[in-house]
Amino acid sequence: MTTTTPKPRRARAAITEPTGPPEVPGQISDNDMYDRMVSAILDHRLPPGTKLVEDKLAAAFGVSRTRVRPVLVRLANEQVVTLTPNRGASIAQPSPQEALEVFEARRLLEPRLVELFVANATDAHITALRTCIDDEEAARASGDMRRAIRLSGDFHLHIAHAAGHQTLGRILRELVSRTSLILMTYSPSHAREREEATACGCREHRALIDAIRLRDAREAARLMLAHLARIETQLEFTPPAADAPDLVQLLGT
Repeated sequence: MTTTTPKPRRARAAITEPTGPPEVPGQISDNDMYDRMVSAILDHRLPPGTKLVEDKLAAAFGVSRTRVRPVLVRLANEQVVTLTPNRGASIAQPSPQEALEVFEARRLLEPRLVELFVANATDAHITALRTCIDDEEAARASGDMRRAIRLSGDFHLHIAHAAGHQTLGRILRELVSRTSLILMTYSPSHAREREEATACGCREHRALIDAIRLRDAREAARLMLAHLARIETQLEFTPPAADAPDLVQLLGT
């Protein structure tokens, strides 16, 4: 009786084949492309509604369109980018309801994050927060409101990072990006009101640091709630009423 030796099973191709296009050595990574786009949003260089043409993005990053698409999908999953069939991608335009939901989520997350920051922060972390506020005030004084708003977001992200809660920190990063779009869409229309809102933010950040320095977690959480609530009340969901036209001047001969 003869026996046959079973042939070895063929390895499944799915195990060894790459799941996506390989990155070419020396080219920008997907994470770097993502970070650069988020930074442009936080800096208010990509306003809501901006069309994101794949060919132009690919040229800007020095990659193929195939490499760009997963980054756009990632941003769309975070509701920072809108993908529309047959129309492509664009920077999201948050609705008033979305804006309210974002601030509600931040009010739920950030008091807890600042409590964890108080428990875990070193003197170096607190010094970094103070430097962030100094830079924010300098940007406001020079009229660079884009940088001031970016630094304000960095203040909150620094607290989240040093708090040591990776999951909440990741969620907050998405919310801060969406907040930047909200501020671009619904910030006060008058320059004086915008400047006052930013100045109030600096003062509130300094009050937060005072509570953090005293290791008063409860007061820091209270101040964080009040700070976020004040920013939300500054939003203008209804455009200011335009003055009625002077019909004589408009239609007269």
